[in-house]
Formats: sequence, C-alpha cells, structure tokens
Amino acid sequence: MAIFSLLVTANPHSSQGQFSAIQFAKTLLNQGHELKRVFFYADGVLVASRINCPPSDEYNLTKTWAKLAIQHDFELTACVTVAMKRGITNATEAERNALTGDNLDPAFEISGLGQLTEAMLESDRLVTFG
Repeated sequence: MAIFSLLVTANPHSSQGQFSAIQFAKTLLNQGHELKRVFFYADGVLVASRINCPPSDEYNLTKTWAKLAIQHDFELTACVTVAMKRGITNATEAERNALTGDNLDPAFEISGLGQLTEAMLESDRLVTFG
C-alpha cells in the first residue's frame, strides 16, 4: 500500500476541487492506503475557517475534512502565509499580530511550506486538487 499526501488549492465556495479531494481521500483510505497530510494552499485555505456556515442544503466541507482526519488520523494543514492573507488565523498568530480573535477550525493546523515539502518527501505520491 502507498502513502499519499494531498495539495488542495481549490476554493471551497466556488470549485468542485475540494469535494473531489475528499472523495479521493475516502477512496484511497478505503483501499487501505495511508494519508499522511492534506495541505491547503491558495484559496484552498478558506475551508479551514471554523465559522464557515454553508446553507443547510449544501455540503459542509470543513466538517467533512475534520471528521475524516479524526477518523483516519491524518493532518490538515493550512499554509500560514496565504491563510493570514485570507483572514484565517489561529490563536497564536492572532495574538502575535494583535488581532481581535482567531477562526481556525480545531481540526486544522497552520504551518509553513516546510510541511508541504516534508509531506512530499515522506509520501509515495502527492496529488493536487485545484
């Protein structure tokens, strides 16, 4: 079995890419492969906000990623630079930048591109969804 990591750049509000990445992750996990990390970059980081609130008839990508990561013990990492530019922050970054609050979903972490590089080095495959 192979070790996978995913790079997700798709906007969760206007693209099919996030949903496709979730479906791919579920399939590879069901086939017995390992998922090391899902790294969110560009507009993909928007999914990491805990205040995402889609209408009741729409799929909640944030909660779906969180549930899947907890069930299968893999990391959800948002790039700190692009997350901050898009208003996504954790408590540490909020305090460091004198912001009034944080909004990172607890299932996600914020980190740098080093985490993406590490995922590429420690995985057999990196699959991108944009």
